[in-house]
Order: sequence, then structure tokens, then C-alpha cells
Amino acid sequence: MALEHINWYPGHMKKTRELIANNLKAVDVVIEILDSRIPLSSRNPIIDELVGNKKRLIVLGKSDLADAEATSAWREYFESKGDKTLALNLQSGDNIKLLLKALEAEEAQRNAEKSFKRPLRLMIVGVPNVGKSSLINRLTGKKSARTGDRPGVTTGKQWITLSNGMQLLDTPGILWPKFEDRLVGLNLAFCGSIKDDILGVQDLAFELIKVLEKDYPQNLMDRYGLEEISEETIENMDAIAVKRGFLMAGKRIDYERTGRTVLDEFRGGKLGRITLERPVR
Repeated sequence: MALEHINWYPGHMKKTRELIANNLKAVDVVIEILDSRIPLSSRNPIIDELVGNKKRLIVLGKSDLADAEATSAWREYFESKGDKTLALNLQSGDNIKLLLKALEAEEAQRNAEKSFKRPLRLMIVGVPNVGKSSLINRLTGKKSARTGDRPGVTTGKQWITLSNGMQLLDTPGILWPKFEDRLVGLNLAFCGSIKDDILGVQDLAFELIKVLEKDYPQNLMDRYGLEEISEETIENMDAIAVKRGFLMAGKRIDYERTGRTVLDEFRGGKLGRITLERPVR
């Protein structure tokens, strides 16, 4: 599975980059949403380059799927870098009021410093399938943006007025042209930011099982009723298939079905609260 040979930077991502650059001057605060399970891997270096010194607020989304202790450590990490950071469960809406309160404080500060007072203008950015549309729907209290569990649901520029009068610009998810670290590409694929058909469900699930058997072996054992974790990843994948009855004629393993199940259950939190990377100070 050679990530460096994959075309995962199509034309619409180039257009998204231009969209962000062209509209950045019109906004006061950039809300950068990261995946709590992979905060560094889901942090786009292109966004860093484009946003520069613009005021930024980091949202650690999907916190309900991540290890709570790790999320707390990531909050401390980003706060130590000078970025206001909040962890949000976008499904339940936990901490949305804290986010609105932080934005209202920014609006008050902006209007105190400027002679022309107006509602705060926001831009929300992040990689595909990180939860941007879910966050917008929480902020507006209605379905203003489309949501989905696959990358590429948001397709164009949307200006949305929040209930408090603030204006928010939603942008499609954007990846970057080259992953310097293979693990970054894998992490994004594990969490659904890269379409599964690009890397292949079987190979991707194999790589995920390899990570989980090292960092979360008990989660694998509990979820799939395994008595032990083998040193060979393929044996663990086979054991999962057998336990679930994913066999074809001649007792051959159905790796496609097994891979899809493992990926779906990881993404849906059925394997437990898992964080795939930790902050290094």
C-alpha cells in the first residue's frame, strides 16, 4: 500500500484552498476542527500556511470516540502553543455553549478595538469528514449543512448566519498534496478522511488491526471474543473473521467483509474510546 503514489489531491481540493485564501480577509476568527483521535494527523499544514497570524480557535471534535485522558492531554498541548482549545462531542452537543461563549468574548473584544461594530465573522476549516457540518448544525440549532460519514459531503462555499447574528463561512474539507509521514496518511484513512476505495478496505483494516493489537489489545479481545492476541496480524484478522462467521465457500476468509466491519466498528466507537496518537512535548 504505497501512499505516495495515490492521487488523493483532486481538483476540488485546489479550489478549496483558493476559496479559503480568497475569503480569509473577510473573517475575524478561524475555527479549526481536528479529530480528537488523531489531532496532529488531522491538522492540515496548508491551513497553517493560509491562516498565518489570524486569530484561531481549535475544536477537538469527535471527543466521544477518543480516549478522554488523551484528549485532555491534547487540550493542554494546544493551549501551551497559544491556541484556545475546546473538546466537543458533536453528537450530543456537549460544550457547544462554551464554544459560543468563547466566540462572544472574541466579538466583544473585536468591537471594543474597532470603531465599526458588527457581528463576528467566522470561517470553519478542517480535513474531510472531521465533523465540520455537524458543528455548524450544532451552532445554528438546525440542519444548515449536510452531514455524512464519508469525505466530500460539503461541496461549496456556504455563508450561514447563527442565531446570535454571527456569520460563519463553511468550506469543504481539504487535504494536502503530499504526506511526508506514511502514518499520517494511514491515520486519516482509518478515521474516514480518505475514501476507502483509494487504499482498499482489506489493506486498511489490516493496518488498523496492527495498530490496535499493539496499543489497544484488550479492546480487540473484548469486541471480537478473542482469547489472545497473536504476534501475526493476519492471524488476528482471521480470528475476527471466524468469530463473526465471515467465511466463504471452502471456509475461505471473507477479508472484504471483515475489513469493512473492523473499520466501521472503530469509526462508530464500538471498539471503545481510542486515540491513535499522543502529544510529544
